[in-house]
Amino acid sequence: QVQLVESGGGLAQAGGSLRLSCAASGLPFSTYAVGWFRQRPGKEREFVAAIGVITTYYADSMKGRFTISRDNAKNTVYLQMNSLKPEDTADYYCAADRSSRSLTTTLLPQYWGQGTQVTVSS
Repeated sequence: QVQLVESGGGLAQAGGSLRLSCAASGLPFSTYAVGWFRQRPGKEREFVAAIGVITTYYADSMKGRFTISRDNAKNTVYLQMNSLKPEDTADYYCAADRSSRSLTTTLLPQYWGQGTQVTVSS
């Protein structure tokens, strides 16, 4: 059974940082693309960032502030979020698929985590 478990969410001040983690199990992790989505209050879920075997992808509004990375030895993907803004307040979800296109384009990855909440105060 595939599981994606997010952690690292919480409360941060504007300008601060948080690092989200997504621990995966039940799949050949190193061969999967893994990404992050978020859903802000009253908004639709949106793509944040993804990482394939080597390549990284970012939504334009996250470039320069967020960094995605992976540690295949730990079956974990990280999202380092810097210079946080109140509008980054959202539920953040980890997702995985064999194809990075499912994360970045069709937005229909095969597996989803349960999400972790991030709140940024002004």
